[in-house]
Amino acid sequence: MIIKVCVGSSCHLKGSYDVIEQMKAIIKKYDVEDLVDLQAGFCLGFCSQGVTVKVEEIEAPKVEQISDGELFIHNVNKDNAEEIFAKEIYPLLNL
Repeated sequence: MIIKVCVGSSCHLKGSYDVIEQMKAIIKKYDVEDLVDLQAGFCLGFCSQGVTVKVEEIEAPKVEQISDGELFIHNVNKDNAEEIFAKEIYPLLNL
């Protein structure tokens, strides 16, 4: 699974660096470093919706938010990153 945190100008100003650092710690805490590739991604096109995280290579049943094996999560910040990871991303690993 690939997790991309937007680092475009708008997201950078809204704290994407902090989100990346938090995600690094969360991935280590959940011991999924071998399953998750965390990357910075240039503008993902959701500039007005806060820091956006894109989850790719999802092998889960289709749900409303997932399209073509991708999930976009908006308004991610250092304070809600772990909750979002636990509720939205971790279950997609099918562990």
